Amino acid sequence: MFILAVEGEKTEPRYFDLFNDEKTVLHVHCLEGKHESSPPQVMQRMIRYLKEKERSLKTADEAWLVVDKDQWTDEQLSSLHRWGSQGKIQGPKRGFALSNPSFEYWILLHFEDGKSIDSSRQCTQQLKRYLPEYEKSIEPRALTKKMIREAVERARRRDTPPCVDWPRNPGSTTVYRLVENILEAGK
Repeated sequence: MFILAVEGEKTEPRYFDLFNDEKTVLHVHCLEGKHESSPPQVMQRMIRYLKEKERSLKTADEAWLVVDKDQWTDEQLSSLHRWGSQGKIQGPKRGFALSNPSFEYWILLHFEDGKSIDSSRQCTQQLKRYLPEYEKSIEPRALTKKMIREAVERARRRDTPPCVDWPRNPGSTTVYRLVENILEAGK
């Protein structure tokens, strides 16, 4: 099981739900928080969930914090990175994934290389070239497994050399690391 504390209310839960398949044992569970999207709130949501479910979690499970760069400070993001870097202290393996400038950048990589993206607005405008009806929600049929693998490859190429904490510059994401783990677990 992959437990994800996500910043967004619509886009991230809808996207990660694509990986849930009744034919496999893989399960992706998003912890949503209405209007609780700051990095500390995302992390607290995860900590509460892990504490409540600690007896039922398995060592193969993974817990990830997933946020955008947005206006969040380095200090706020550092605390999420520290939490995600602690590996497997108790319970599931931990991780931290960030998209800069926004999660829409990760979605854009399913269609193109995403070069020259400097802002969330620019990212969404570019994404609407491929998904004209896009309004913070993804239609499950819009993305194929092939497109997801291509997005992973595009993100990996842009993460050179691999960042050690989180993507500092717009036009980069570490969500591909999480998605790689999900794809590997689903094999």
